[in-house]
Amino acid sequence: MSTVVRLATAPRTAPKLALLGTGVVGSAFVARYQRLQERALPVPALAWLANSRALHACGTSAQRALQEANQAASREDAIPPWAEGEALRPGDIVVDATASDSVADWHAEWLSRGVHVVTANKLGLGGAWLRADAIARARAGSGARYGDAATVGAGLPLLRSLRALVDGGDRIHRVEGVLSGSLAWLFNQYDGMRPFSGFVRQARQAGYTEPDPRLDLSGEDVRRKLLILARAAGLPLQSDDVRVDSLVPKELAALPLPALDAALSQLDAPLAARFKEAYRHGARLRFLGRFDHARASVGLQALPLDHPLCGGGGTDNRVAIYSDRYPEQPLVIQGPGAGADVTAAALLDDVLAIASMR
Repeated sequence: MSTVVRLATAPRTAPKLALLGTGVVGSAFVARYQRLQERALPVPALAWLANSRALHACGTSAQRALQEANQAASREDAIPPWAEGEALRPGDIVVDATASDSVADWHAEWLSRGVHVVTANKLGLGGAWLRADAIARARAGSGARYGDAATVGAGLPLLRSLRALVDGGDRIHRVEGVLSGSLAWLFNQYDGMRPFSGFVRQARQAGYTEPDPRLDLSGEDVRRKLLILARAAGLPLQSDDVRVDSLVPKELAALPLPALDAALSQLDAPLAARFKEAYRHGARLRFLGRFDHARASVGLQALPLDHPLCGGGGTDNRVAIYSDRYPEQPLVIQGPGAGADVTAAALLDDVLAIASMR
């Protein structure tokens, strides 16, 4: 890994905050940060923010720095702008509001140097096992904190509750849940009467899915979240250990993005058949992630109406935790699992928690 970022070893009494990512979540983070400042809450000073094009010091206006970063021209330099900026020092907090694999590769490096990491990027703990293990080792070695509440459930107390159960000696038997806000919305809306592809277009226009909705429909995002939950429960689950049943036909998966919209109707017949089968048996379709000590899977399932995961609405995530303490009636955690505002709030909650530990 490159070591262009030089991190000093001297402790600092006045930590600074740096933001990587100025897209939808990063923008929501800046807006919420400024609202907290206006309320005189003790947030660390936001020193700079950066994207793949530019780094800007925030000075007196983080909003202006955000606008300038988003208006910057593209660059071909292999070294990211944030690697050339002011050095991060022990005690500083870096916020990863990206979905970048290369940024996730820096998490363990920052932690090992005493820099706290707060992240919405699922590729840190939800990607390769070696990376997740490196993050855990770096945290333990330096004492730096890793705020990851925004990676699953957009800040719902999923990871916190799971870790508290494990730390209290409870054995986790099974975890299953609706872990994608976009897929939750789709199957809360889909009625079997209108084409599924039409709902996909609506979800994309509303910003519930990625610009390429195949990223949601493939189940890959749910796989990453499931890995994060399983690893928090103490299972060293590998990506290949999770069986994923994608909703995207092979022909649709192979199309370039500009041709996607015209071909979304390929989704309609398979989903209509599955809806009718579920309806005939008095069940509802839910896209679930599930793991226990023997297997892990992601895919569409037909659930009876009294199943604990059939409730909820909109983009709600709904997760059931079965353990020694909750063997028959699970602990169910539910709430909004998608949206830039709730994700930004989760990031700032972690920032404030870290800052208050000083």
